[in-house]
Amino acid sequence: MRRAYALLIVPLLAVAAIAGCGSSSHSSSAASGNANKAVSVTGAFGATPKVTIPAEKASTSLYTKTVIQGSGAPLTKTESAVGNFALYDWSGKTHKLIGSTFSSNTPTLFGSDMLPGLETALIGQKVGSRVLAVIPPKDGFGSQGNSEIGVGGSDTLVFVVDLIKEYSDTASASGAHVSNGGGSLPTVTFPAPGKAPTVKIPSGVKPPKKLTVTTLIKGTGPKVTKGQTVVVQYTGVIWRTGKVFNSSWEGGAPYAFSIDANPEQVIPGWDKGLTGQTVGSRVMLVIPPADGYGSSGNSQAGIKGTDTLVFVIDIVGAVNA
Repeated sequence: MRRAYALLIVPLLAVAAIAGCGSSSHSSSAASGNANKAVSVTGAFGATPKVTIPAEKASTSLYTKTVIQGSGAPLTKTESAVGNFALYDWSGKTHKLIGSTFSSNTPTLFGSDMLPGLETALIGQKVGSRVLAVIPPKDGFGSQGNSEIGVGGSDTLVFVVDLIKEYSDTASASGAHVSNGGGSLPTVTFPAPGKAPTVKIPSGVKPPKKLTVTTLIKGTGPKVTKGQTVVVQYTGVIWRTGKVFNSSWEGGAPYAFSIDANPEQVIPGWDKGLTGQTVGSRVMLVIPPADGYGSSGNSQAGIKGTDTLVFVIDIVGAVNA
């Protein structure tokens, strides 16, 4: 999705399959005879769906359907949602499964930069719903397709999405204030709720050599545990320069990843520093190279192999696999 180089990267499938360029119709299609309407989905919410796709060419119209009606709040354009998905590539009269987060137990985040057809399918749907979206190229990746995941320029996408929980795009820490940091550590200034904090690096002070975890706001939610999909807002600063190199606040929506995943989805300092923290907390992580990008650094982000990183992270949610 909208996540960049700052973290180790959410799996390619989740990034490439969902992200797109830009009202929701919960059952939109062209005239009768539309082959897309023949796609069927069975199975319980939360379980891997059984998807049947006809052995004929897909039609050119977007088709969406609420397969299971949820009872939660409807998803809006100012929210993101954690959910599972299965994705099929429908090419000519054949189809193939590209990937599924149901099988890997790694829900992902659907946000404001979804493929246009997927956004049409999901906005307005209630949490707890299972949604089918049959997306022609014009509402998907366009005529260029997506070579990273094997989608051709004339291929139709078939998504089945289970919406698990929604979060406001301006969600932030909600607990009690504990600290602003300071001393030999960076000082964090707290703006109004829903706004990015600012981080000031102490002048003339060398960074700690080991991972340092400081609770700034203590949330009252459950503890973050291994295997959960964690939803956060974050600001990342390079200690050497004092400059922000990446921020979910600038992206306009939260970021989600699986804690302590294998293979890892974020830099080690995140897995180590956030495990055991409570939902609703704001935490400052000072991360040495060994728990960051190592001796290679990250040139795209301006991070050298000797750079210590500072992250201020709001834990806004955690969803079990």
